[in-house]
Amino acid sequence: MRAYGIIAKRNKPEALALTKTVIEWLNNKGVKTLVDHEVAEKIGHAYHLERNAIPSQTDILIVLGGDGTLLSVARLKGIESIPILGINVGGLGFLTETFKEEMFQVLERVVGGDFETDKRLMLKATICRGEKVIVQSSVLNDIVINKGALARIIDLETYIDGGYLTTFKADGLILSTPTGSTAYSLAAGGPIVYPSLDSIIMNPICPHTLTNRPLVLPDNIEIKVILKSANQDVHITLDGQVGMPLKAEDVVEAKKAGSYIHLIKSPYKTYFEVLRTKLRWGER
Repeated sequence: MRAYGIIAKRNKPEALALTKTVIEWLNNKGVKTLVDHEVAEKIGHAYHLERNAIPSQTDILIVLGGDGTLLSVARLKGIESIPILGINVGGLGFLTETFKEEMFQVLERVVGGDFETDKRLMLKATICRGEKVIVQSSVLNDIVINKGALARIIDLETYIDGGYLTTFKADGLILSTPTGSTAYSLAAGGPIVYPSLDSIIMNPICPHTLTNRPLVLPDNIEIKVILKSANQDVHITLDGQVGMPLKAEDVVEAKKAGSYIHLIKSPYKTYFEVLRTKLRWGER
């Protein structure tokens, strides 16, 4: 065993306090722990690396924060090779499904090798301007093209495997993984897709034509979207965290990434229990 990596939400005192507690607990189990430089400085931990280097030096990665923290971790190089335990110290917590109250019971099983993981599809997003690739990144939740608050409806010329699909006239377009189906896509009227399914959701945002409905597509296709609107305020965001403005004729390509990430499942709840609890089904 090399070490367990811990990535915490750095601006949340509760997450930093829990990091110290988890480090002490793991050290008592004979497990070495690594944190990033900024967290080490705040909690006084001796073993630390650059955040991007942590996955290559660890066997298990523990994330202490909310879904946003885990989404940022999903873009780290080498993350696809190690199991990730998300402990919820944030808000909704679809990805960080282990509660603080149960984390030591779950960690006990993880240290003993008694755990299962969910394999989650990632998308590869490529943004091209002319002949130049200007951004390329993997995403766990979604790729969102969206107009600004004062912009008019935008035109998005869309192709699947090179064949023309349609030109969406809408406020934007969401390309989502099954994991991201409970994020922005759900708020925009998209379906909830079981997270282990290999599929891609294409969901227009407020389309001008009401018959433009969300599509659930196989994961082996390639999607190309060309922004046809000039002089409009249009942005693209990746997992809601990395963003940039788009210009007319910019091309956004999306396809399945070459790897998955692996989330450690809570042994104390099912995905459907998480859905029921987080979305408050059955309440009046």
